Amino acid sequence: MSEKPARILVVDDDPELRSLLQRFLSEHGYAVRAVDGGKAMDLALQREPADVVVLDLMMPGEDGLAVLRRLRAAGEQVPVIMLTARGDPVDRVLGLEMGADDYLGKPFLPRELVARIAALLRRIGPERSVSGDETAGIGPFEVNFSAMTVHRDGQALTLSSREFALFAALARSPGRPLSRAQLIDRALGRDAEVTDRAIDVQVARLRKAIGDDAADPRFIRTVWGVGYVLTAGGGEAGHG
Repeated sequence: MSEKPARILVVDDDPELRSLLQRFLSEHGYAVRAVDGGKAMDLALQREPADVVVLDLMMPGEDGLAVLRRLRAAGEQVPVIMLTARGDPVDRVLGLEMGADDYLGKPFLPRELVARIAALLRRIGPERSVSGDETAGIGPFEVNFSAMTVHRDGQALTLSSREFALFAALARSPGRPLSRAQLIDRALGRDAEVTDRAIDVQVARLRKAIGDDAADPRFIRTVWGVGYVLTAGGGEAGHG
């Protein structure tokens, strides 16, 4: 973010909130666009990519979950922070399951959204490449931590930023089980408000993305009472 400000796209049907967030985020150094729904978001992304999309869940017509599902189905991997006025944690799990990178419940302080955006940009930005080896090979996988890419048998895999962060955390400790708390800390940041259930959902998504067998996973294995471990696909490193 030292050369160009990060580009934030706010998608919300509330004009007052759009105006508030556009002004507040701009004051904190971001390049902000604000639109009122999914169709306007599509046009905005066609004109210029975004570094983060702030997406409201409760919108008339096509709601935020539908917009997110459509984005991910089209292969769009832009990081998404969902805004929800609902208190039901099921909505949060659904959002994460569909590929959201973070969520924030309404009402919220604008400075909290700024902090969430900054934390997300730190996770996906070039700062991630400064520690440890830049690449690692585990079984059929080759992970490039700086480029944020994963290949399986030479074929590039399509992972969301959250899925990559989770895979990278596991790949930095291959063969060593990590607890859910460790995964939250290493992949999402210790301030992330993420439940163990949400981590389980993300692991299920990641298994699917890397072509692991959900019924009998070879690579991301569950270690009961501990957490998850990334293996090369042979031997007995976990249980299911």
